[in-house]
Amino acid sequence: MREIRGKTIKFGDNIDTDVIIVAHRLTLGTDYEKLVQYTFENVDPTFLTKVKSGQTIIVAGRNFGAGSSREQAPYVLKYSGIKAILAESFARIFFRNAINIGLPVFIVLGVSKSVNDFDELVITPATGEVKNITAGKTINIDPLPEFLMEILDSGGIVNYMKQQRTAV
Repeated sequence: MREIRGKTIKFGDNIDTDVIIVAHRLTLGTDYEKLVQYTFENVDPTFLTKVKSGQTIIVAGRNFGAGSSREQAPYVLKYSGIKAILAESFARIFFRNAINIGLPVFIVLGVSKSVNDFDELVITPATGEVKNITAGKTINIDPLPEFLMEILDSGGIVNYMKQQRTAV
């Protein structure tokens, strides 16, 4: 994974999976093309407009993705066009579900205080840097373990496993 570049959409603490995609929308099953239109519908009805205008990186506070283990939450974010999520901390299941579908997520202490809505960021996972082009600052992040980077580089766990099987 080289660089991830985009403008930010900022959220606070404790963004749970029911905020990302409300439970009653799950009757649509795994039709993510339909589900995506309801992403953050009760919190930010302009979310998809922001993503389409080039804001493609979510920045959040603590405990992003708490709540249920529903896979639809990271899926709708990926399908909406989100390229990465930077948060102070993640719910463990959300974090792993995101990695498993190929959505880069990074724990970045202090990010919610040092990044604003609409800031342009460049994330370089290999060097552990997040450059805030707008503010002229660089934040260091803990790089993900190599095996998680391999899963992300493969586009998710399914593709990773297929590649591993053909490599043997």
